[in-house]
Amino acid sequence: MLGGTIKQSKFSKTGSNFENIYLKILKEELVPAMGCTEPIALAYAAAKAKEVLGEIPDKIEVEVSGNIIKNVKSVVVPNTNGLKGIEAAISAGIIAGRANRELEVLSNVSSIDKARISEYLCSHEIKVMPATSDLNFDIIINLYKDGLNAKLRIVDDHTNIVLIEKNGEVIYKEGKFNSHLEHTDNKKLLNICDIYKFVNTVDFSSLENIIDRQIIYNMNISEEGLKNNYGSSIGNVILSMYGNDVKTRAKAMAAAGSDARMSGCELPVIIVSGSGNQGITASVPIIEFAKEYCIGKEKLYRAVALSDLIAIHLKAGIGSLSAFCGAVCAGCGSGAGIAYLLGADLDAISHTIVNAVAIVSGMVCDGAKPSCAAKIASSVEAGILGYNMYLNNKNFLSGDGIVGKDIESTIRNVWRLGKYGMKQTDTEILKIMTGN
Repeated sequence: MLGGTIKQSKFSKTGSNFENIYLKILKEELVPAMGCTEPIALAYAAAKAKEVLGEIPDKIEVEVSGNIIKNVKSVVVPNTNGLKGIEAAISAGIIAGRANRELEVLSNVSSIDKARISEYLCSHEIKVMPATSDLNFDIIINLYKDGLNAKLRIVDDHTNIVLIEKNGEVIYKEGKFNSHLEHTDNKKLLNICDIYKFVNTVDFSSLENIIDRQIIYNMNISEEGLKNNYGSSIGNVILSMYGNDVKTRAKAMAAAGSDARMSGCELPVIIVSGSGNQGITASVPIIEFAKEYCIGKEKLYRAVALSDLIAIHLKAGIGSLSAFCGAVCAGCGSGAGIAYLLGADLDAISHTIVNAVAIVSGMVCDGAKPSCAAKIASSVEAGILGYNMYLNNKNFLSGDGIVGKDIESTIRNVWRLGKYGMKQTDTEILKIMTGN
């Protein structure tokens, strides 16, 4: 049996209104962010805690989970004149952060404030400690000033505040660790059959309002990445090696967008699964194919929505941060979106995903940094190859490695690999990165 065999829709059994649920998922996932989202989460936490304290603190203590350390270590914090690291992100949030902007917390920083960020970083104590919880995403920040104290905690998601205290008094406390429980439950209803049905039947005007900004923002930063020398310039390297055909451009443009944002480019992106890199990967290659084949706006937007939802579905069972490279999920979504754009049906899309995950599902996340751009290029390549395998009647079969008996069982195998199989890998990667 082929690994891409289609299972019955969950909603065909439950009668649930999947159209509204899927639109809600897209609205909540596709939000703007400027800068790599883990340092931005730290800046947001610092800015929000400073609001609670009411003053600029003299001393800061922060506890962070290993995956936060991993994803903050090597990327430039935007609007800081090239600063990197946890302390830099926190200093930026304290001095110039606007908490009401959430993941665009550092989007409006003056030249004077940039200098003040560096000065604060050099002159104030910021103590960083590993979190004691076993959560993959955990930030606890304490600010101190003249006997006053403010404490704030974020878990599971970049803006998911679960605790605020001032001078030991609880101002806000979420009863459960995840205030996005409804969103998490909604993502459990995702499946390939209903995603395909959704993108074919949803009212285009509802979709247009959500996808429009993703296409504009993510193409802007990808074009910026090609124009200027960001990171390792993977996009330009790819173009210089392989020419300018659409498959090459699809990989190069997505890689260029990642290189720009990893290196502190001060342009926003629309994220997917909490990641700007995944948001770029899920959209930009499809846009390049649409331009090449002169495909109209409506078909393009439906293809991008398909890609987004597939990427979210693949990542949902793994968790927000892990040793499993999220670009793999978005690259598989992108391959499926390209297939849809070129006329593929549900069977072709299912096989495309299965083929792609079979190729690149072992790629590890060793933190946010310039090499993410190259991993994105490899993931997009796998998505495109997965579709072309199907066109040539060559597919990976059930029992081939992690390939299951159908598309959903294969995805569950990916979840198992990413969430449980790579847990020790995650620990070892962090030890390597911190020199332990």
